[in-house]
Amino acid sequence: MQASRTVFCADSIVADSSRADAAKMKTVFDILAFFLAQRFFVRQQLGGILLALIVPKYICNRFCRLRQRPFAAKHGGMTTISHKMTSRAEAPLADGRRERSRSSRSKIVAAMLDLVGKGDVAPSAARVAEVAGVGLRSVFRHFDDMDELYREMGEVIEAQVMPIILQPPTGAAWREKLFDIANRRAMVFETILPYRISANLKRFQSPYLMQDYRRMLRLESDTVASYLPATVKADVTGAHGLNVILSFQTWRLLRHDQELPVDDAKAVVRRLLGDAMAGMPED
Repeated sequence: MQASRTVFCADSIVADSSRADAAKMKTVFDILAFFLAQRFFVRQQLGGILLALIVPKYICNRFCRLRQRPFAAKHGGMTTISHKMTSRAEAPLADGRRERSRSSRSKIVAAMLDLVGKGDVAPSAARVAEVAGVGLRSVFRHFDDMDELYREMGEVIEAQVMPIILQPPTGAAWREKLFDIANRRAMVFETILPYRISANLKRFQSPYLMQDYRRMLRLESDTVASYLPATVKADVTGAHGLNVILSFQTWRLLRHDQELPVDDAKAVVRRLLGDAMAGMPED
């Protein structure tokens, strides 16, 4: 009887707790398999898989039930551990994907700016993908449609020219200030010329581009109006004429349509502006 209470291993599984299973272990092979499973199943995953193929099912089930309570008490819930390990492994992968996504997006915007700046005012998505060095699907994945691409392109351009546009003009009188505005706008309009032409080609099919176009018109007219004296504003027709002379559309007509050199286009604007202001009051 004392021998029957012999401990199998360091896990303190005694014969009393295993009598129900001992009745099922009718062969020496069953007893040996139980001992091997208990000894090696947890230590080596591969070994456990191999033993699971040869150990009878009722032995494996009983062994797992015996091991479950002390193992869980010692190591905690396996679900929590597995979740933490998975989260730690996935975090660097997620960061890498975000970084690659930002890089692809920047390449696409840069490609669009490069193509339009060189005269391709209506580049296709395929051409943008080719210059950016990304797949066509990447272009549409980052930008649901070309409007989104024009939006980001516009943000880059505005960041370059807005400081010039918003800088107060120099000059003591309002006429001098308008001449200074004409010089500043020549620089700005020359910079954005191909991009505004590109946007204008699509604005009638794009609510966003049309909205942006009207926003720029308001900015141009409001800037001029802010420096006009009340007596000049009262001449509504004359004030509208000043806006036309100083508008992007006039610059586009001179530079793109009539193909005038920059200096000649500037001279035409100054002449028109001077003639228009000649018949207006001083203040």
